[in-house]
Amino acid sequence: MKTRREIIRAAAEVFDQRGYAAATMAEIIAAAGVTKGAVYFHFASKEELAQAVIDVQSEWFNTGADPASGFQAVIDATMIYANALINDVVVRATNRLVIERGSFDTPNTEPYLADIMTVRDLLVRADEAGDLLPRVDPYVAAQTITGAFTGIQLSSQVLSHRTDLIERLVNMWKLMLPGLVKPERLLTLDPTGSPQVELAQP
Repeated sequence: MKTRREIIRAAAEVFDQRGYAAATMAEIIAAAGVTKGAVYFHFASKEELAQAVIDVQSEWFNTGADPASGFQAVIDATMIYANALINDVVVRATNRLVIERGSFDTPNTEPYLADIMTVRDLLVRADEAGDLLPRVDPYVAAQTITGAFTGIQLSSQVLSHRTDLIERLVNMWKLMLPGLVKPERLLTLDPTGSPQVELAQP
């Protein structure tokens, strides 16, 4: 299993740098420092290898416990993910692969839907805690939040190599919170994330 993990890590580095279409199995084999046979023993194709990278990132995301309650958990989840985009090559590679998914033979909407449902579940809990405005639909809000996050991190990647991602995300929350959260609850929320959320420094 160690060899498999090393291949996935090497593939993530290549996909992060080159993208799915430009990356070659030869580059991944060289980056992994293993034989061609070792790679093809575990993965039959580049697409299968790319899916393995996505699956590893999904496991990482699912094991992260939200550190706060109510709507603060939603804010913190986006901050944790933004931090991972800055620091974790597997998360960055997955992000690029998902965005480039149209170049795959069989496009997969599952990662997008999974992110929406994760945020929706946090919003349902925030609603149960009494944080959401009465008119807010958790599913619609989750679609909007994940869409906004995707656009912001892409803009940050293009314009600053994500050095301003955290700042952009804080500004997003400052703008969005009044339309989602009850006025009396706004002062209880920190748009920069909870103190226990460790943020990357550019």
